[in-house]
Amino acid sequence: MRAALEIEAALDLEAIQNAVRGFARPYGYDRFVLFSASSASEDVLERLYWVEGDWFDEGQGVDALTYIRRCPVTRHILSAREPFFWKKEQKHGEECYQVIRYPGGPGVQGFQVPVFGPQGLEGAMSYGGERVDGGARVRLGLSIVAAAAFFSARRLLEVPVGDVLRTLSRREREMLAWTAAGRRQADIAATLGLSERTVENHLRSARRRLGVTTTAQAIRIAIRNGEIEG
Repeated sequence: MRAALEIEAALDLEAIQNAVRGFARPYGYDRFVLFSASSASEDVLERLYWVEGDWFDEGQGVDALTYIRRCPVTRHILSAREPFFWKKEQKHGEECYQVIRYPGGPGVQGFQVPVFGPQGLEGAMSYGGERVDGGARVRLGLSIVAAAAFFSARRLLEVPVGDVLRTLSRREREMLAWTAAGRRQADIAATLGLSERTVENHLRSARRRLGVTTTAQAIRIAIRNGEIEG
């Protein structure tokens, strides 16, 4: 509970990370992933807030793209309704992931916590390590900390509802609206008398202002906040 309270009071991502590490590491968890997610997204993961640790036993940190490509267990949160343990093993020279009942034995294993809100699945946090504690009290603590970390990170890192008017330009909203209507960049450019590069620059700027990585995500936020019609 102390870690959750520290996370709730956090003023930046580093404070959230320190609280999570402080709680989880004594139980063997030294790898962390925190992200927003949606069942409507093809890749499940929408925005990666934090990834840390030697997830693939290569002695190096992992970036967002590598994690998405190499950790298929992430998609299991689409059918999960509660946190679950997972394990990675080497079989015939290939990485094999599986959902397990309790952690144990050698190899990287961990605990993934889906986070739900008014819109259903909204995010998740995954903890990993080589010798982890899977006791009931630890599971409950990790679940509480994961939910607190997700909602606090989203509050700090994403554009709040109602701020889009202040941050998006007229052109950026226009490009998102045309794209949401199914128009290709070449069509938008021809209609508005712009170059395709200019259209892409406006879309890239909109994505950056909204703190997302894809135009589809930017469109969802703009629709949610009433900036463009769905």
